[in-house]
Amino acid sequence: MDFLFLSKLLPTFIYPLGLSCILLIVAFFLALRRSRFATIPIALSFLILMITGNPRFSDALVKSLEWQNTATQNLPTADAIVVLGGATRSISPPRVMPDLNEHGDRILYGAQLYKEGKAPLIVLSGGRIEWFGKEESEATDMARILKLTGVPEEAIIQEDNSLNTYENAKFTKKILDERGIKKILLVTSAFHTPRSLKIFARQGIEAIPAPTDFLISELDLIKHDYSIESRVLSYFPKSESLYYTTKIIKEYIGTFIYRLRGWL
Repeated sequence: MDFLFLSKLLPTFIYPLGLSCILLIVAFFLALRRSRFATIPIALSFLILMITGNPRFSDALVKSLEWQNTATQNLPTADAIVVLGGATRSISPPRVMPDLNEHGDRILYGAQLYKEGKAPLIVLSGGRIEWFGKEESEATDMARILKLTGVPEEAIIQEDNSLNTYENAKFTKKILDERGIKKILLVTSAFHTPRSLKIFARQGIEAIPAPTDFLISELDLIKHDYSIESRVLSYFPKSESLYYTTKIIKEYIGTFIYRLRGWL
């Protein structure tokens, strides 16, 4: 099994939902054996879901990554805008065109920066993992949507072979070198920006952070204590908070693994 597959498979047993399922399976077998320890993994599973699904906990975790790069006003000009993939769903019936997913702000922000004159070119970086079927690359999907926003085809460069953030940087580096591009604005989700910047810097690319798709804002944090009702609700688990926690844990695991491999 290759690194890409293992990098997708193994962390699922560490994420809150996967770990809770494993604990419940352990509890099930302990219960079959009438072990008095069966309640321990059940209790651990409950605590994991209660904590990681708590809005206050997940918001603090998200903030720890997202707010590392918040200087999004008055960005300088650059030679190109690089938009990382992970923002689209490919064409597949009944879908008649690429859809923007929850990270679609990456594409829209890239278009906005281009129209503001921040750079004359947009490099779209993202392929497709073949295990999930033969689909067009993320770069192709992003290009279609960018054209709908009015970005001209001649301003768009597609890098459609990369399957992870390391390859985003590695393959984009070749394109930048071929065109003599020295400085870029790096557009990706805010939680993904810290790791991406390190990876691009490792490739010798001068990248200015242009984060978007912020999951947590100042208003979101204030809402927790805005009223008695909001304060009470902020202590109950939510599926959205569990999702946010999982994404940030995934990002921290990715940073750890990439550091071990010398990619950042």
